[in-house]
Amino acid sequence: MANGILIVDKPAGWTSQDVAAKLRGVFHEKRVGHGGTLDPMATGVLPIFIGRATRAVPFFEHADKVYEAGLRLGLVTDTQDVTGRTLEERKVDITRAQLEAVLSDFRGEIAQIPPMYSAIKVNGQKLYALARQGKEIQRQPRPVTIFALDLLGGDGADWRLRIHCSKGTYVRTLCHDIGAALGCGGCMSSLRRTRAGSCDLARSHTMEEILFAETPETLLLPTDSLFSDRPVLTVAAPAERKLRNGATLHTPKLQPGEYRVYSGTGEFLLLAKVSAGELTTLKSFFEV
Repeated sequence: MANGILIVDKPAGWTSQDVAAKLRGVFHEKRVGHGGTLDPMATGVLPIFIGRATRAVPFFEHADKVYEAGLRLGLVTDTQDVTGRTLEERKVDITRAQLEAVLSDFRGEIAQIPPMYSAIKVNGQKLYALARQGKEIQRQPRPVTIFALDLLGGDGADWRLRIHCSKGTYVRTLCHDIGAALGCGGCMSSLRRTRAGSCDLARSHTMEEILFAETPETLLLPTDSLFSDRPVLTVAAPAERKLRNGATLHTPKLQPGEYRVYSGTGEFLLLAKVSAGELTTLKSFFEV
């Protein structure tokens, strides 16, 4: 039975759900989920959680991301990327210095209006479903954080950006807004995610590698690797039995905080929280 995390280098043209569905067949496991949607045109890091590891997905949802994106100036589309319907085309006469000056306005905490072509629900309906019907509704701005925004190169209408951002950031919208600030309009021409939380391209595998691997299970990272920043706590057999039964442990000597809890044989049991001298389970990962 497969359990663990697979870092996929998602190919262009696949949805995140396409990847998850394909891997259900590869690992013969129904419990497969992904850690953050990537647009079909995007490539790069897509963490896939398999088996009991799917219980870790909620802990990954707030992870920050790093992207390399193409910015196409002078083009405005309904999807805010080059796959959409053209709304405006304008002449571009922007220097690197002008672009650099505008980028400074998009660093730190900013407000973004989510694009219509997104999976956000408003009154129970997904925005992209409404957009496909030709409808546009008012969306409330949402706060996001751009930790770093660097110009990697380019000229004329096409530039390359590196973006380190918080959960919920739409790079398409960032490109659109940068173009608007420059007065010529803009959209996203390409997108590659190079890191999501602790998952990066260096440890990723292409779909070809995965599909042709003799034993794809060997490509999985252990579930506890997601919590490598938490201290380790190994418990003896009596305490292990209590934890497996959902009981709380009295731990007056432990400092408050979150812990990775292991059995005496080294099995990763659960993620726990210690508060006021009591250890309680946040999420268990042992097979029931």
